[in-house]
Amino acid sequence: MIKRFDTVEGQYIEKIYGQDRLAYAHTDTSDLYDLVEWAERGGYPGSVILFYDLSNGKVYKPFRKKKNVAYTDPVYADGQYWFLQGDYGKGKVTLYRYLPGETPEAVTAFGTDEVKLYNLRIVGSEVHVLSQNGETAECCYPEHFTMTLTPHQTVELIEDGKVYLEEWVEEGWDTENDRATDKYKYYHKVVVKDMDGNTVSEEVGALYRSPDGTWWIS
Repeated sequence: MIKRFDTVEGQYIEKIYGQDRLAYAHTDTSDLYDLVEWAERGGYPGSVILFYDLSNGKVYKPFRKKKNVAYTDPVYADGQYWFLQGDYGKGKVTLYRYLPGETPEAVTAFGTDEVKLYNLRIVGSEVHVLSQNGETAECCYPEHFTMTLTPHQTVELIEDGKVYLEEWVEEGWDTENDRATDKYKYYHKVVVKDMDGNTVSEEVGALYRSPDGTWWIS
């Protein structure tokens, strides 16, 4: 049997890890940095974040569409849903905490001139707001820190005062001829750092978050 939500708009919905009740969709872009480029062309038309309730078929729209406003992907943590709203018209990025059918609660806000919008996102399972641009990761909530990374590292998780990075490694590549050699290997490493950027541990492995929110190293 195929079920139908109470509002059908042809949006592709995606899983929110760590829970089974809600899925989500964006009506347009989810990268807040796009607001900067749109501003140079007269402004962004605006987008909406939608939450789809798999328990009762309802669709929740926390905010109406507004010019120069966009949203990041939501995360689930501490029994609630979290997302960022970027309002380039007001020059503000707001972190919201949300439960289905209730009014979103503004937890904190940043000026668009105070944070780096490029790849600005929420990192779980403990809620951290972080931006990563090339070899620099900068966290602006709940504490502020900046960390230098290698070109192949990405912050995946911040938990218990530790920053978990995934780094891809390529060995045995013939750069002169631009091809793999007989000794070619491609794999990932999990690198754990403290908040000061000191490496705590490093091992071969890839980070994977299962649908129930549990993190695994494969």
